[in-house]
Amino acid sequence: MTKTKKTIELEQQLGELTLDLQRTRADFENYRKRVEAEKVMARESGRSNAILKLLPVIDNIERAIIHMPNDLADNKWALGIMGLSKTLEKSLESMGLTRIEASPGIAFDPSLHDAVQFDDESEGELEVIAEELQPGYYLDGSPIRHAMVKVTRQ
Repeated sequence: MTKTKKTIELEQQLGELTLDLQRTRADFENYRKRVEAEKVMARESGRSNAILKLLPVIDNIERAIIHMPNDLADNKWALGIMGLSKTLEKSLESMGLTRIEASPGIAFDPSLHDAVQFDDESEGELEVIAEELQPGYYLDGSPIRHAMVKVTRQ
């Protein structure tokens, strides 16, 4: 049984159309994945930007608590503000926000800490943190804001 010229042409067309359909499906699947990835990135960027805008507020609340006069230590309003601060901190932790370690004595890491002061009179080989001036934070394990620190040598 021999195939006619028309049958051969139709089989070729069918093969070409099948390949075109497979390519189109693959292109659409790649497009769908790319759009989904872009949506995730946009959502993460929005969350990151919102948290970055809240960090100065958190800093100010912490400063106010640190500098609260002793005579207000038992004041219900002051205790309420301290409770509010802890609630805000826990809420942000549940969103993936954690503090960067910047305690005195730990090694200075320029990828996590910004040295805004340096003790020129100290001697030693190792640069360590002398004081944390402003906390730094991770968001889902990535630094979102470096800790501002005073550095000394040991």
